[in-house]
Amino acid sequence: MPAALDCIELTRRLIRCPSVTPAEGGALDLVQEVLETLGFTCHRLVFSEAGAAEVDNLYARLGREGVNFCYAGHTDVVPVGETAAWSVEPFGGELRDGWVYGRGAVDMKGSIAAFLAALAAFLERRGPGFGGSISLLITGDEEADAINGTRKVLQWLAERDERLDACLVGEPTSNERLGDMIKIGRRGSLNGRLTVRGIQGHTAYPQLADNPLHHLVHMLETVLAEPLDHGTEHFPPSTLQLTTIDVGNAASNVIPGQASAAFNVRFNDLHTSDSVADWLRDRLDRKGADYDLEIRVSGESFLCPPGPLSDVIALAAETVLGARPELGTTGGTSDARFIKDHAPVAEFGLLNATAHKVDERVSVADLERLSTIYGAVLDGTFPQ
Repeated sequence: MPAALDCIELTRRLIRCPSVTPAEGGALDLVQEVLETLGFTCHRLVFSEAGAAEVDNLYARLGREGVNFCYAGHTDVVPVGETAAWSVEPFGGELRDGWVYGRGAVDMKGSIAAFLAALAAFLERRGPGFGGSISLLITGDEEADAINGTRKVLQWLAERDERLDACLVGEPTSNERLGDMIKIGRRGSLNGRLTVRGIQGHTAYPQLADNPLHHLVHMLETVLAEPLDHGTEHFPPSTLQLTTIDVGNAASNVIPGQASAAFNVRFNDLHTSDSVADWLRDRLDRKGADYDLEIRVSGESFLCPPGPLSDVIALAAETVLGARPELGTTGGTSDARFIKDHAPVAEFGLLNATAHKVDERVSVADLERLSTIYGAVLDGTFPQ
């Protein structure tokens, strides 16, 4: 029978692995060690591509028949930033006053530990004949460019004719309290850089110049004056946020020859990245200025409509916590944007309040309750 796992101690051990993207840092080794003890067949998948860092990934599966329920997550973490600003060692996994501190505690080593502990308890209750298959897709490339991670693992699975029937992504999705939201989709993300060209000149003789900043201001106004939309049933309104305006002009008496601005658009399921780009160019063209627009797309919007997967997660959370989660689509992008092309997907995990911050931390109580919820999800997926 599988031995019980302490999700608190496992979270601390995972935090002590310095797995800043793309470094593996021993985190995948630890997860693999646990899974092999539980009887899983593990595959370490190292992918590389020109211009991108080599990344180590893990796919593990127990069982070959029935529904293949997958837990997906990542062991890589963002950099700690200014170490001196932390009250603890960022990779120390310190336990203090009922909290586990360290980079990745919330995003998302705590969730991985909670699922592994739930998995061990489930297998201890049910044994290997639970009537299906359980798999884990753990990447080391979620916090960076996501080139050699989940996408390529999914391609590898497709080449093997291996299918995922449902996937729970353990990203931190809770806002005010544990379990208040299940993510059933995500907004798309488009980054744009608008560069406007003019004619450099002296500020005392503006008639001899063409100020690109004036054009830029008017062009930005055309895309900020009215919203893209007013939201949909499951999505808030799309938003456009300026992130920087750059001129590089150190002289107070010189009209620059060029100016640029960068922005990010988070768009809902009324749009694709192409339709957002068309919307932008239509408005920018109205001003008749000489400009270039560079666009980089991080992900398209998607929605996995409420169904069996979100229902079983919601019921598990309500049973443990006494309140039913909201179904939402807010937040940034995640690897669910790749998984949704292969299986129904939903995201459910810890509070996101300290993710990527100094003194990132998770409460012991939330870790234990999340593990109980994950166990209830497994029971709901594979009823006796």
